[in-house]
Amino acid sequence: MLTLAPLSVLLGIAALWVFRRTSNQAAIRRAKAETQAHLYELRLFVDEPALIGKALWDLLLSTMRRLGLMLVPAAIMAIPMVLLFAQLECFYGHAPLGIGDAAIVTLQFRDGRSGPVPVLQAPDGIAVESPAVRIDGGRQISWRIRALRPVVGVLRFVFPDGALDKTVRAGAGRVYISVRRVSSALDLIRHPAERRLPAGPVDWIEVRYPPATVHAFGLDLDWWIWLLLLSTITALVLKRRFRVAF
Repeated sequence: MLTLAPLSVLLGIAALWVFRRTSNQAAIRRAKAETQAHLYELRLFVDEPALIGKALWDLLLSTMRRLGLMLVPAAIMAIPMVLLFAQLECFYGHAPLGIGDAAIVTLQFRDGRSGPVPVLQAPDGIAVESPAVRIDGGRQISWRIRALRPVVGVLRFVFPDGALDKTVRAGAGRVYISVRRVSSALDLIRHPAERRLPAGPVDWIEVRYPPATVHAFGLDLDWWIWLLLLSTITALVLKRRFRVAF
């Protein structure tokens, strides 16, 4: 949480800067004033059904205009946010395998495959407890592994014509974890912790790590909830200083 908090504050400040530079603030303020005016109409004309209906319709239109004016800054923020969230998920989203805990390792082919099953070789401290099991029409092959002691190593999948590697971590603490190694450049945006798999029949390789939470103020929540909560609070507190309306 100590590193997530300042990052959340910076994210809130960055969002304010982007809104200030890329949005039509005058139009947003007009739409906001219209929304407030229509809310007052609802209170003033409580005994006039026709006027209440018109006020509700106008309130909906002004709200939609206001949201539409926010689309440009939201779209600009979306690109770096996707990249940032993918990196933060690698660090905060999962925990290493606990000592004595089991996990499922899955290798997925691009298409159904009836060829030989690769041999899974694990580093010292990781035991392979089950034989390979084919599922999903042969497209997936899974094994069960168990962490015996702290490990930072590599799982090796040996084929007759070569081998593929996938990192594995076991122990305690918060570390940068690669849940899935992928072959697609598009999937690499979501799973950036390891380089792409080489061209071939394998689509991705995954180790099912336990999910992790961030503890603060007596609560254990997903990291992205804390990030959005703290960045939103930052934006609300500083919006007057940045002269931003939304």
